[in-house]
Formats: sequence, structure tokens, C-alpha cells
Amino acid sequence: MAKKPNQTVFLVDDEPIQNEMLKDYLAERFNFSFHLFDNGEEALSNMRLSPAIVILDYHLNAHNNAAKNGVQILREIKEQYPDTQVIMVSGQDKIQVAVDSMKYGAYDYIVKGETTFSKMENTLKRIAELEESRFAYESSKKSIRFLIIAMIGILVLSALLLLNGGRL
Repeated sequence: MAKKPNQTVFLVDDEPIQNEMLKDYLAERFNFSFHLFDNGEEALSNMRLSPAIVILDYHLNAHNNAAKNGVQILREIKEQYPDTQVIMVSGQDKIQVAVDSMKYGAYDYIVKGETTFSKMENTLKRIAELEESRFAYESSKKSIRFLIIAMIGILVLSALLLLNGGRL
């Protein structure tokens, strides 16, 4: 089954060290093209690059108080690019942030901690499996459509042959 090579992934966190560490960890495990952003607005303005996945921190205003938070950015991404998978990460273990993230379309919510990177790896593997399943499903639908059209064509030809006494 064919996979999309080198998918684009956005990492959005206002802590550049966190972005770099996560990028380095994921680059060792996945064939992704990474784009790093320190605010959600910049990531939104680059959505034309068609990221398959956006890894988005909730707290994005440590350096800029006017910056939107991750849930606000998530909402805009999902409204404009509903097929983009968004993984929300946060240093806060607040239920409401997790609920809002899932409510507005996040694929997963990961609390930053010792296991963040391994949880992220597992989530990315699940997204890859989901995409492979979607690809297989779409391929199957196309094959079935082709077979149905071919069968209809054969039936039409057979009917024409019968009506014309075996001559076309």
C-alpha cells in the first residue's frame, strides 16, 4: 500500500527549545518535513503548505500576551482545514482545556511531562494507521466503481447483441 512520503508537520510552541527537541525526536522516527512556529498566527498564515498534522501547544502567549491560545488556533485550523489532524499539547493538566481541545476537533490531547515524546510517537503512529485505512478505503471504492461500470458496459453490449441477433 502506498504511503505519502515526507508529509508536512507543523510544530507550534512558543518555547523554541521544546520545538527543537520534539522535532529532533520525531525526525529520528518519521519521514516528515517539519516547520516550526513560535505562535499560532504564524502557523495559520502558512497553512497553504498543507500540513497533514499540526502539533499545537495550548499556552502560546508566554512571550506575546496578545497571542491566541492553542484552542483558538485549533478552531481556526479545523474550520478552514478540517482534514488536518491537530494534536494539542499542554503543560497544564486541566480537564477543561482537554475537553475544549477534543470538542473543537483535536485528534488527541497530550499533557507535557516525562512521557510526552513517546505519547506523541504513539499518536502519530495511530494517525498514520488511520490515513492508511482511509487510503485503502478510497482505493476500494474506486475499484468497486470501476467494476460496476465495467459490468454495466458488458450487460449493455450483451443486450445489444441479443437484440440484433448476434450482430452489432
